[in-house]
Amino acid sequence: MLQVVQAYDRAPITEIETDDEAALERKLQAAEAVFKDRDNWLKPHQRIAILRKLAGLLEARRDHFAMQIAREGGKPLPDAIVEANRAVDGIHNAADELRNFAGREIPMGLSAAAADRWAFTTKEPIGIVAAISAFNHPLNLIVHQVAPAIAVGCPVIVKPAGTTPLSCIDFVKLVHEAGLPEAWCQTFVPAETALAEKFATDPRIAFLSFIGSAKVGWHLHSKLAHGARSALEHGGVAPAIVDRSADLDAIIEPIVKGGYYHAGQVCVSTQRIYVHDAIINDFTERLVARVKKLRTGDPTLKDTEVGPLIIPKEADRVASWIDEAVKGGARLATGGKRLSETTLEPTVLIDPDPAARISSEEVFGPVVAIYRYSKLDDAIARANSLPVAFQASIFAQDIDVAMRAANRLDASAVMVNDPTSFRVDWMPFAGRRVSGYGTGGIPYTMHDMTQEKMILLKRR
Repeated sequence: MLQVVQAYDRAPITEIETDDEAALERKLQAAEAVFKDRDNWLKPHQRIAILRKLAGLLEARRDHFAMQIAREGGKPLPDAIVEANRAVDGIHNAADELRNFAGREIPMGLSAAAADRWAFTTKEPIGIVAAISAFNHPLNLIVHQVAPAIAVGCPVIVKPAGTTPLSCIDFVKLVHEAGLPEAWCQTFVPAETALAEKFATDPRIAFLSFIGSAKVGWHLHSKLAHGARSALEHGGVAPAIVDRSADLDAIIEPIVKGGYYHAGQVCVSTQRIYVHDAIINDFTERLVARVKKLRTGDPTLKDTEVGPLIIPKEADRVASWIDEAVKGGARLATGGKRLSETTLEPTVLIDPDPAARISSEEVFGPVVAIYRYSKLDDAIARANSLPVAFQASIFAQDIDVAMRAANRLDASAVMVNDPTSFRVDWMPFAGRRVSGYGTGGIPYTMHDMTQEKMILLKRR
């Protein structure tokens, strides 16, 4: 049995049954059986109808899911409501995408050998999808992995994070209630970690969707069956550059949201802020004043802005990184105190050493660091100095500065006057280098979960 507790106070919520090796085998066999039965694959209009019904069922239970996200995951309730709403929209997004999800004509007749022929491609589901998800968006990440699989016709087995399994389990129940046969979408809650690797690397798995640490993701990627594809979403140490032309009245709030949303437990959370010499004092004063006002506490309360870390061990780690940075010469502008077993004061550090972990590794906690610069290209070079690369920001009213930074920042997406954490569910979302592999975002995931088949007709 797996005990699920509230992230904030560690109070028990419930216990759920776990899956052993025999259960995994049953689930894989069921998924394999329905995928091999081509005559009974669901037609696109049937999959659209299921997704539309699923969106309606989820919308009707939005408040249940939002509170569950707050309890098991520790996300403040206002943000949990946003997550539930996004999940509903994401399901519609997958259904909408099917209207234009098609192959293409391959030109023939371009040589004598290709005369009198007509060729086109169709899209086919790639096969069984293994989806391994993360705790920080326990509903919407599941939607990002499951809804595309349903849309394109792949059987999917989804493993939620062990700390936040309830939203996934409840969501999959709604999938079945919407009309998708159980074998096409199953949950997997392993009794031991080794089973998760066995699941991901089973030769029957055609596509691995992994959201989590780079260490685990790249290890699984290296062990995939031959021919299997993968999409890996890891993390970053997201940089934001604040130019002297930035509108300080407009940017403090989005930067604070980018750094402290879900207590910084987001793969594109703003962590390193490079601020021009001419405005650094004013910027720092304003940022620190706003951070001091953030309401930290019980995520189930409507006015909480910063909730807990997911487990006490993570709070221990983040606190140790803060201490290390301060001992190494950083100035603690605000925060740094432990409020409870899982909560920390939102923290701002000034000029930590570039070698400190807070400067070089993903903190995944409510901490941002401010560094000064005088030349834009120096700030860009420092922003690009790490092996991770995901999303980045430039805050500037000077269009030349904005465009130069957008062109030169090593990132999969550069936000101009928006925080590094900005995301909508239909946009491409991808880490570069250590930060990931493949491209997320519902339409992009649908593409990756299919393979093209060319059909050629020869005229008699």
